[in-house]
Amino acid sequence: MAVLKQGNFTLGAKHQALTPLRVLRGLVCLLVMFSTAFVMLIFFGFISATVVRFFSINYSRKATSVFFGAWLALWPFLFEKINKTKVVFSGDTVPSRERILLIANHRTEVDWMYLWDFASRKGCLGCIRYILKSSLMKLPIFGWAFHILEFIPVERKWEADKSTLQHMLSTFKDPRDPLWLALFPEGTDFTEQKCLRSQKFAAEHGLPILTTVLLPKTKGFCTCIQELRGSLDAVYDVTIGYKYRCPSFLDNVFGLAPDEVHIHICRFPHDRIPVSEDEMSNWLVERFRYKDQLLSIFQAQGQFPDQATERDLSAGKSILNCVVVIMLTSTCMYYTFSSAWFKLYVSLVCAYLVPATYFNIRPQPMHGFLKK
Repeated sequence: MAVLKQGNFTLGAKHQALTPLRVLRGLVCLLVMFSTAFVMLIFFGFISATVVRFFSINYSRKATSVFFGAWLALWPFLFEKINKTKVVFSGDTVPSRERILLIANHRTEVDWMYLWDFASRKGCLGCIRYILKSSLMKLPIFGWAFHILEFIPVERKWEADKSTLQHMLSTFKDPRDPLWLALFPEGTDFTEQKCLRSQKFAAEHGLPILTTVLLPKTKGFCTCIQELRGSLDAVYDVTIGYKYRCPSFLDNVFGLAPDEVHIHICRFPHDRIPVSEDEMSNWLVERFRYKDQLLSIFQAQGQFPDQATERDLSAGKSILNCVVVIMLTSTCMYYTFSSAWFKLYVSLVCAYLVPATYFNIRPQPMHGFLKK
């Protein structure tokens, strides 16, 4: 059972040298990203996701999506305008602002970041949520942001994750709330060793032998569909491929890779998804068999079939957004260092976010208590 390596197409490997200028630029990018993330989280995310939530969950989520959408837009700007990464779309052309469940293959640690390039073109950048491993919630600053953005943490053990997943999904049923819920059914990123284990399991259980993706775990997907059926517009099946080599987080920061990111989309209206759990599981496995075929084509030809046209990222809007976010960050930082009141506010917010993230605490609207 051979494992195919991505990059078999004969285009010649590209490698960017890590020059001192790239190191300096990467350090500046990291400084900007961390400082802007901290300010957007403490001064805007806390107010929208905590204070406003006391009055309305719907308005809280909309306000949070605006503030964090502005920060998340810095990443596609970095990828496409600074790093000059070409993002190529193929498959179905999908409408804007749908409520969707998105399933994707997991090639590398930064797959989820390139979904922001897709979401930004559909006006849903600030409302994308991920089901991610719980250890990431412990990251300083970013773990707090994941909590504010209502990402769903999982242990990757179904007995421990079932109740958490069902509880969080039950809060996403309001069709007025924007929602892009992203799930990586493989449960981990792709490596050759993991692929060999996946192939062995598939052979023992009469399942498809896959070479470019891992066999998907189906319980999380089935639970998402069961809980959200009736409030979703569609399921997007997204397949991601990288030209030349898969990037790491630092490759993105220093502008070393990737040269091209290819994103293939298949849209399925909610009424085309099977109802029973067994049929849903089989449907998901078949979608990953199709992904395996798509990635084999990508490895041979350097692109997915059915090239689609998506609008380019607007350089003007991206630069304006970047300037506004940096100006807000600079202003808030100035007052934080110069005012005792701002220092007190920042301290109190941080003191709240630590236990709120750890214990998954979210305030409920006051009108609910008044009714009781």
